Amino acid sequence: MTRILVAGAGGMLGHDLMTVLEGRDAVGLGRAELDVTDLASVRAAVRETGIGSGDAIINAAAYTRVDDAEADEDRAYAVNATGARHLAIVAAEAGARLLQVSTDYVFDGTASTPYAEDTLRNPVSAYGRTKAEGERLALEAHPAGAFIVRTAWLYGEHGGNFPATMLKLAASRPTVSVVTDQVGQPTWTMDLAKQLVALIDADAPAAVYHGTNSGQASWYEFARAVFGEAGLDPARVEPTDSASFVRPAPRPAYSVLGHDGWARAGVPPMRDWREALFEAVSTGAISSGDSTAQ
Repeated sequence: MTRILVAGAGGMLGHDLMTVLEGRDAVGLGRAELDVTDLASVRAAVRETGIGSGDAIINAAAYTRVDDAEADEDRAYAVNATGARHLAIVAAEAGARLLQVSTDYVFDGTASTPYAEDTLRNPVSAYGRTKAEGERLALEAHPAGAFIVRTAWLYGEHGGNFPATMLKLAASRPTVSVVTDQVGQPTWTMDLAKQLVALIDADAPAAVYHGTNSGQASWYEFARAVFGEAGLDPARVEPTDSASFVRPAPRPAYSVLGHDGWARAGVPPMRDWREALFEAVSTGAISSGDSTAQ
C-alpha cells in the first residue's frame, strides 16, 4: 500500500487530509516536526517516516498570509518556493511522488474564461510570485514525479475562512458589504483532500491539475449562499466593489480554473461548489475565524 506523508498537517487542508487518510498508511507532520525550509529536516523526516519508491508526499505547508507577503516576501519565498524545492529534491531521491498544492494567484486574474492547466504563470502579488516559483522549482527538481495541484478560495473546519467570517459578522451587524467584482471557485478543503488522495490512488500521470470545486461565483454570491445555507436572509448581504476594500496585495479579479486535466487522469472533477457548501454547513464544518486566501 502507498505510504503518504503530509507536510503541513496542522493547517486547514492538512487536518482534512489526515481525516481522509484515517486508517491508511499515512503520517502527518506539522511545522514543529517538519521545517520545509531546511533541506536536512526534510531529508530526516522522509527517512524516518519510511517514504520510498512508489510512495507520495503531499505538500500542504504554505505561507498564505497574502497581504503580509507584500512586506515579507523573503519569508514567503522560503516556505512556498524553497520548501517546495526541498520536498521535490527529497521525493526524487526516494522515488516518491510529490503533490505540490499551489494557487490561483499564479495567474494575473485578467482572463474572462477559465484558466487551462497549461496557461503561462503571471503572478501580480508577492504571494503569487512565491507560489509560482514553488511550482517551477518543484517541477525542475522532480520533473518525472511532481504533481502541481492549484486551488483557490479555500474554506474548512480547521482554519480561518470566508464563510466563518460572514457568519461571525452576521451575528454582530444587520448587513455586510461584499465585493461583486472578484470571481472564483469556493472550495471546501474536505473535497480537495479527497481529490488529492484520489489522484494518488489513480496512479495518474505527473502533470498540472486544478483542484477547485466546479462552477463559479463572486464573493458577493458566495456570501449570499453562506447566509442562505445558514438559515439567514441573503438580502442582508449588500454588493460593493474592490475599490471599497483597498488591501496591500492585489487580488485576481477572475480566478476560475479549468478542469480538463482530471479527464486525462481518469479522475472525476470536483463537484459544484454549492453542493460542497451545503454539506459543509449542514455537517458543522464551518469554523469561526478570519478570512483566508489560498
